[in-house]
Amino acid sequence: MSVSSWSPTRPYNDIPPIPEAAVLETKTVLKACVEARAALAGLKQGAELIPNQAMLINTLPVLEAQASSAIENIVTTTDKLFANLHAEGRTDPATKEALRYRSSLMEGFRALESYPVTTRMAETICTRIKDVDMRVRKVPGTKLANAATGETIYTPPEGEAVIREHLAGWERFLHEERDLDPLIRMAAGHYQFEAIHPFTDGNGRTGRVINSLFLIQEDLLTLPILYLSRYIVRQKEQYYGLLIEVTRTEAWEPWLQFMLEGVKETAEWTLRKILAIRDLESRVAQHIRAELPKIYSRELVDVIHQQPYCRIANVVDAGLAKRQTAATHLKRLAELGVLEERRSGREKLFVNTGLLEVLIRED
Repeated sequence: MSVSSWSPTRPYNDIPPIPEAAVLETKTVLKACVEARAALAGLKQGAELIPNQAMLINTLPVLEAQASSAIENIVTTTDKLFANLHAEGRTDPATKEALRYRSSLMEGFRALESYPVTTRMAETICTRIKDVDMRVRKVPGTKLANAATGETIYTPPEGEAVIREHLAGWERFLHEERDLDPLIRMAAGHYQFEAIHPFTDGNGRTGRVINSLFLIQEDLLTLPILYLSRYIVRQKEQYYGLLIEVTRTEAWEPWLQFMLEGVKETAEWTLRKILAIRDLESRVAQHIRAELPKIYSRELVDVIHQQPYCRIANVVDAGLAKRQTAATHLKRLAELGVLEERRSGREKLFVNTGLLEVLIRED
């Protein structure tokens, strides 16, 4: 089936392979790629200079989880996600599902030490997101419809063997087309994965996790901290429109340009966020050292900045104090105004409101 004969209501079993470099690497795309690479290099360097790497791991993937879930109309708040980061079973379904996105991202990040981005990894990620065993579709009937009208806008390929054959081609493109810049491979590969639509649900979120993991695999980042879903959720209609235009008319250049601009904008925004958190942590450290010198330690400052909601157990697990002393330290910090004490059921939470504000605000 050629693009010209493609029909939204017929299974697109003959998805063409991703075109050669001469088609993808237009002057416009290459210019956007250079700018995106520079921004990503700045983010990578800025992240590596942060002594408290746990802060990056515990905060930025949560922002990505919230935005990526919102793209799929799974709505929760950043505040709620942080408050329930270690209490998935005691919150609402939307928050649970968004937290599973964050867990899938971290699970994939750890898996990269053993094997690269593959169909197997995609199945593992989707399984974690959906909390049920997700494998490549075996039965027909999957369609993508316009949310407002119910009209079918795309029917992905059907048949497990057909889908797995397309996924094998997707893997080969990601790993063997080394002459193409990794950012172009990521963007083109993201389209191909979404067009294959290998699962009955969770494809968009799985594909966006893979974007982050692929950048790490290609050594463009060392941690999964690129908040790309922020860009996509703010331009959701354009994102889906450009995806379908590649299918309809092979409009690769606008799609690649969109994704590369997203990487650039997001990398610059994420770096500003990291620097703002580092500045906050430095000011808080000076304040505690001046006002509470007897309890001050660099390690305690690090713990209360690893995530906005700190528990007594966090201080204990860091080996900084036993439970009673840890509770006293956190209470003193609350009295100083560094933290805010809240109760959640039987548990006491100490909220770093300054950190939470930095994370939530859009600038």
